[in-house]
Amino acid sequence: MKPNPTDIWYGRRHPLTWLLLPLSWLYGAIVRVRRIAYQKGWLASERLPVPVVLVGNLTVGGTGKTPLVLRLVELLRAQGWTPAIITRGYGGRAEHWPQRVTPESDPDRVGDEPVLLARRSGCVVVAGPDRVAAGRLAIELSDCDILVSDDGLQHYRLARDLEIVLIDGMRGFGNGHCLPAGPLREPLERLDNVDLVLHKGGAGPGHHMQLHPGELVNLRDPTRRRPLSDLSEQRVHAVAGIGHPEPFFRQLEAAGLAVERRPYPDHHRYRAEDADHWRGLPVVMTEKDAVKCAPFAASDHWMLPVTAILDPDFESHLLRKTDQLRASH
Repeated sequence: MKPNPTDIWYGRRHPLTWLLLPLSWLYGAIVRVRRIAYQKGWLASERLPVPVVLVGNLTVGGTGKTPLVLRLVELLRAQGWTPAIITRGYGGRAEHWPQRVTPESDPDRVGDEPVLLARRSGCVVVAGPDRVAAGRLAIELSDCDILVSDDGLQHYRLARDLEIVLIDGMRGFGNGHCLPAGPLREPLERLDNVDLVLHKGGAGPGHHMQLHPGELVNLRDPTRRRPLSDLSEQRVHAVAGIGHPEPFFRQLEAAGLAVERRPYPDHHRYRAEDADHWRGLPVVMTEKDAVKCAPFAASDHWMLPVTAILDPDFESHLLRKTDQLRASH
């Protein structure tokens, strides 16, 4: 049976860890050298004509960056900025990049997260693996005066003015090793060079973000809404194709739902055949999954939107940083 990377990275000591450590040391060394090359100017970063605020993480898998980006956009608007969003478009099959993403875009072509961002943010959203090209197109298509980059912490070719790193407060950094023995994309020392650090959930020191659920929204008819408590003590299929689905399942269970867990790989390409396995019970899924499942949804398929709630101290600190950006541009 093929080992699950999560078991190696976040579980107890796994024998494969020791076998993979030499590769992790090599990976970490390459990452350090590459970062130094950008710092020294041996590799060139490109600066765009507007400030760039980047939201990223150090680990593989989801940490809640999309809700944080949405909250960040709200805060920037309240501060008088006109933001646009750039994102990679992971999983999209488009032949040409970058491209603008609208609420009506096909998630199979541009990726699920960009479509979700376009629907929720009200901003111009541009997706593409080349962040510099995506940023240029976003500026061309809008009157934005600031860019928010969803992920891309390791995409050093795009110069950034403010880096925010989001950490999973429950899982942390796993075994603390770089890929492939551990979940880290960069060594932990990278945190010493970022501007702001935020923990999703968990407890302890530092700033924290909580994800608060909203009302259930029907996939077939989005005007139909109901409180999550309506399904308390009912058995439901819980569908999640995200990087770390466990918090979603626990959230439903904490609300009193009897959950039949249906986890799928991150960015799973849902098809109507998948829904055949969800018959007989109401279905509750994440908003990112709903983007792809709406075309074949049944009348008892619901999505659960979440909103990022940030520490007031973190928001104040963030706004001071963005005020400084305005003064320096």
